[in-house]
Amino acid sequence: MRMIHTSDWHLGRAFHQVGLQAAQSAFLDHLVEVVRSESVAAVVVSGDIYDRALPAPDTVAMLSDAVERLIDAGAAVVLSSGNHDSAIRLGFASRLLERSGLHIRTSIEDIGRPVLVGDAAIHALPYLEPSLSAGPLGTGERTHAGVLRAAMERVRSSLAAGGARRSVVMAHAFVTGGATSESERDISVGGVAAVPPEVFAGVDYAALGHLHGRQQVSESVRYSGSPVAMSFSEASHTKGSWLVDLSGEVPVTDFVAAPVERPLVLLRGTLDDLLGDPRHTAAESAWCQVTLTDPIRPLGAMERLRVRFPHTLDLRFAPTGSVTTMSAYAASLTERSDLDVCCDFLTHVRGGHGADEDERLLLGRAVEGARLRRSAREGEGGRSIHRVTGAA
Repeated sequence: MRMIHTSDWHLGRAFHQVGLQAAQSAFLDHLVEVVRSESVAAVVVSGDIYDRALPAPDTVAMLSDAVERLIDAGAAVVLSSGNHDSAIRLGFASRLLERSGLHIRTSIEDIGRPVLVGDAAIHALPYLEPSLSAGPLGTGERTHAGVLRAAMERVRSSLAAGGARRSVVMAHAFVTGGATSESERDISVGGVAAVPPEVFAGVDYAALGHLHGRQQVSESVRYSGSPVAMSFSEASHTKGSWLVDLSGEVPVTDFVAAPVERPLVLLRGTLDDLLGDPRHTAAESAWCQVTLTDPIRPLGAMERLRVRFPHTLDLRFAPTGSVTTMSAYAASLTERSDLDVCCDFLTHVRGGHGADEDERLLLGRAVEGARLRRSAREGEGGRSIHRVTGAA
């Protein structure tokens, strides 16, 4: 039996306010072609199918179309809920959908009920929130490791009673040894998130989701990572899925790279250097995160950058040179007028560009207006006190 291990589709996600629908659609097209060309019997998606609990209608339609095409291509599809999914909504009509080759596991009651594909038993574990899952699973250990140990006891009991030659477990968790990215939602509560890989001992392959970078925690425990990058911390990732062959004595894995709609590039330097350096030609068609090191923040930096790098999404500043200490700055305020302090602040937040004559005039009016309103309030308060005192 050959299967595809993927996870963390996050359908409906945006990347710095840019929708990822086109990139996600391209990945799903690619996945259908891999199922056909590699004679894949099962596609397992280990959680975070959607990016939010209430996905938009076009996002739901995208998933529906993808599942239909994957099944038509000859694969059973197994979905488990992640921490971004609404388990109840994702699991709607799951028993009925099984008849068509779509197997959805979102509830504790389904733990221990395998999906049988060929001679393999696939146990899909939904994301298990410790505070909500510990009681129903019969464990007093309210940690991710505790609830997954309890879930795996049910899985092992089912495997012992069944006749499957191969076993696969799907789980959505942070397993010790995995490397995180900026785009993952933190599932830790009081330091109880980490799960040792030994929890999955005894199964042929553990198909993990949650971490967005592909990685091998142990020989049989792997993350597929997300198929589309969702943060600039993933700029060095190669996105894709694991193709897993379970026909031999041990699983044989091969990573299948996904199509890249637009690469990610990290740029750092002064504005003039970045705009003129020919080494950055490849970045002109990439999503860019730019860190400017100019001592004084250039005015109109984003607009100037986008002339050469039109897909710049994130602009940061790390100016070179000395930084005024807070104690020195605070001491300098004692001899400055309110208007001067406001102008100094404007100079600070604009990276050295001070207020021009019109801006200083506008700030002066604002400071004076604030002073008059404060005086009026204090005057009213004084009269109120006086009246109260007089009445007494």
